[in-house]
Amino acid sequence: MDGVTIVNHPLVQHKLTLIRDKNRSTKGFRELLNEIGMLLCYEVTRDLPLTDVEIETPIMKMTGKEIAGKKLVFAPILRAGLSFVEGMIGLVPSARIAHIGLYRDPETFVAVEYFFKAPTNLDERLVIVIDPMLATANTAVAAIDRIKERGAKDIRFVCLLAAPEGIERLRGYHPDVPIWTAAIDDRLNDHAYIVPGLGDAGDRAYGTR
Repeated sequence: MDGVTIVNHPLVQHKLTLIRDKNRSTKGFRELLNEIGMLLCYEVTRDLPLTDVEIETPIMKMTGKEIAGKKLVFAPILRAGLSFVEGMIGLVPSARIAHIGLYRDPETFVAVEYFFKAPTNLDERLVIVIDPMLATANTAVAAIDRIKERGAKDIRFVCLLAAPEGIERLRGYHPDVPIWTAAIDDRLNDHAYIVPGLGDAGDRAYGTR
């Protein structure tokens, strides 16, 4: 699909199978979500621009490379995005964090916002919006709408699993936002869950129903 990158790395696919297992414990689910988040972060930041910097090693002076520009922003969609982003922060500890509180109404599937807090100067930063599941894409579209309202122009979306319907909707509303995912599953069921999927990522990550 245009604008969609499927990360087929063997470690990602192995851990994806483990996290889908309905018998995985809450602790194991969170740990795997963290680990896959780190691996996906490696892929989504592969093309970050670099700049030369002069440093001195214990042996001699040299020219090394550093990431250019302002610090990037991770924008997890609460709740499940929090566990997913932890691995990414481990790779990029200097990143800024935006928190986007959205939940999907169980009857209408419409995204309802309850919290939003973001760093300043989003127009000068790469913003990576993070949510484990891209199902209807209602929350993803709403989150990116809010990020754009705050001035962001360079936006990427990362998820663990995506449904074809969600990809089509997100790309339709925001064709300028590329998507990274570990897998595209078959479809959505009548309850707007991804099939075969892994259930509700938030409930599984935090042991709630």
